[in-house]
Amino acid sequence: MDFETLSWGVDEHGVLTLRLNRPDQLNSFNLTMAKELEQAFVQVRDDNDVRAVVVTGAGRAFCAGMDLTADGNVFGLDETAAPTPEALRDHLTEDPYQDGVRDTGGKVTLAIHACDKPVIAAINGPAVGIGATMSLAMDIRLVSTAARIGFVFGRLGITPEAASSFFLPRLVGLQTALEWVYAADILSPQEVLAKGLVRSIHEPEDLLPTAHSLAASFVKDRSSAALALTRRLMYAGAGAGHPIEAHRRDSLAMWHSSIGDGKEGVAAFLEKRRPVFTRNAADAPAIE
Repeated sequence: MDFETLSWGVDEHGVLTLRLNRPDQLNSFNLTMAKELEQAFVQVRDDNDVRAVVVTGAGRAFCAGMDLTADGNVFGLDETAAPTPEALRDHLTEDPYQDGVRDTGGKVTLAIHACDKPVIAAINGPAVGIGATMSLAMDIRLVSTAARIGFVFGRLGITPEAASSFFLPRLVGLQTALEWVYAADILSPQEVLAKGLVRSIHEPEDLLPTAHSLAASFVKDRSSAALALTRRLMYAGAGAGHPIEAHRRDSLAMWHSSIGDGKEGVAAFLEKRRPVFTRNAADAPAIE
């Protein structure tokens, strides 16, 4: 894959390392990076050679937030659009809303959420603003001892974006989410670990190897179709109003997976051999 702001490399396990690659600008997020990240995660969903993703930053930062030095409206907004809730509800993907109103970070996190593959954030350094919120849509976050996390929107007189009002309270609870965005402080690795935002803290040299090992453990001898269904089930279940909703989705997912790679999985277990699964994430059917 050829990108201007990203690098793409897939290892022998099918683990993609997707690196934010503007190191001289601390991997600050611009409109090009936004479009390329959205494109990359659409490609992840369709690429059978990619089975899991590790996202990290080149150089000493993960992502220092929006590039505020860009010409014009740095967020790419059409200041003449005059959007309303009704207009966005009915015409979200049409002009002028698609490119002139929609939050670019939100388009990225929606693509991450829909990618059907495990996604790990290996946060190697400062992750501020969109650098922090884009990681919320990833399944697991690991941080370096050099990492610093900041939901600093209040300092700029703006609001949190990238669908973080959906993800952050689910990860750390509403009270902590509100405190972090109200205070707009820079948080240490220990602070975000204590509140459950990240899985673990690592020395810089250990961060990527740990993330890659974890990603490989998710996909080795696993059905990509079953993984895709499992990921959908967990996210849908986390916001369900009643367990009957989960039961309906579970029933569909179990039926489809059992008549698919599940047959091979049972046979391999009984024959005491490694399974050879053949179904990809693209084979996972709709369950709601």
